[in-house]
Amino acid sequence: MAHIHYRVVEHDGGWAYKLGDVFSEPFRTRAMALRAAHRAAAEQRVPGDSTLIEFQDEAGKWHVEKSEGGDRPEADVVE
Repeated sequence: MAHIHYRVVEHDGGWAYKLGDVFSEPFRTRAMALRAAHRAAAEQRVPGDSTLIEFQDEAGKWHVEKSEGGDRPEADVVE
């Protein structure tokens, strides 16, 4: 099972949470960004329906895969 970590950082004149190199929208305060990060982490753990997903890799090639709805990552917020 994958484990992902959200981090709260200063960003764009305010605060944001990020996962890897991807930032959320900016928040005025660190507390607001922290609450949003905890919500995002909780939503990652909610199972859904299995579905086909389509994505493009770094080389520009398109892929189609089945995403199992119960295969959810462990998610947390690193403070």
